[in-house]
Amino acid sequence: MTASTLAVAALAMLAVGGVFYALFYPALSGEKRAEKRRKEFAAPAAVRGIDREAQARMKRGQIAQSLKEIESRENARSKVPLETRIAQAGLSWTRRKYHVVSAITAVVLGLILFVASGNAILGVTGLFVGGFGLPAWFLKRSRAKRLKKFGVEFPNALDVIVRGIRAGLPVSDCLRIIASEAAEPVRGEFRQIIESQTLGLPLAEASVKLYERMPCAEANFFGIVIAIQQKTGGNLSETLGNLSRVLRERRKMRDKIQAVSMEAKASAAIIGALPPTVMLLVYLTTPKYIELLWQTQSGKLALAASGVWMLIGVLVMRKMINFEI
Repeated sequence: MTASTLAVAALAMLAVGGVFYALFYPALSGEKRAEKRRKEFAAPAAVRGIDREAQARMKRGQIAQSLKEIESRENARSKVPLETRIAQAGLSWTRRKYHVVSAITAVVLGLILFVASGNAILGVTGLFVGGFGLPAWFLKRSRAKRLKKFGVEFPNALDVIVRGIRAGLPVSDCLRIIASEAAEPVRGEFRQIIESQTLGLPLAEASVKLYERMPCAEANFFGIVIAIQQKTGGNLSETLGNLSRVLRERRKMRDKIQAVSMEAKASAAIIGALPPTVMLLVYLTTPKYIELLWQTQSGKLALAASGVWMLIGVLVMRKMINFEI
């Protein structure tokens, strides 16, 4: 083997070794790992090993879980007990007092109808209506009036929370301001939230319980916003400000629809009151002519059928002119 052959072999080995060194040394020495770590630390938080899409999916999952929990609680509250309905109406009655008032109303109405007509069937009807109809109607009407007052005042309470948070006050202090200075029934409801927090209940659960006492969309939205914000974070003042604006827009739209539908409501009232009014006028002028309706069998059937059709017409008109927002 000549010297030239040895030189060529040595150069070839050096070249192959240089290629292997250039390809595999960074991986073996850890330089690539170090460079990757330097890039991760120097990059923004979104590129620092955190998948933005995974974060968004996680947040959406938390929000969906919160909504499912709230929906399950609402389904569990579908059967409202009597004590809760009395509290929603803003009354301090007990179950016993409610039953006593129902019994007194039933007896009084039944006696009035029986003495006025001399008909036992009307007396029994008065007992039923006075015992089960009038008290339930009174509770429903009181509850609706209280919910309406709450819906009018609630956006102002949200504005107080928004301004307080932007001024640097804690949320609990904002709630105390509402509980002491707002109008009823908002003042009493926020006072109960403060008392629940004092007993150790978290703000999210105390806010969700507001919907149990005030079953309206405003209280439901507030509970959902607080529950989601406690789990996922975010700007609470901006969220509550948006909620206040949405509630005011809903109230404005409801008032606008009510004003536009007043003509239809007046027409429905006139149409519904026309047959009884005509019947009363005919009875006052020519009673023998109209007495056939309740003195003959065919007249009674016609009167009953007319009453059923009138009831159907009134319910249809009521459905056409009532809008829920």
